[in-house]
Amino acid sequence: MTNNQQPNGSSTKNAGGFFLAAGCIIGTIGGGLLGQPTIGLLSGLAAGGLIALAIWYFDR
Repeated sequence: MTNNQQPNGSSTKNAGGFFLAAGCIIGTIGGGLLGQPTIGLLSGLAAGGLIALAIWYFDR
């Protein structure tokens, strides 16, 4: 931006990608301990996706 122009809207946005990645990792580890790593991965992905969607919804 030049000449001290400010962008429209809020310039600080929260990101939810961390929760997607953390959900996958934690779900895989938890599922692996229970003998079902694929189910753990998918449930962690779903939980992380829901959290990421909630962050996106409330941040917009």
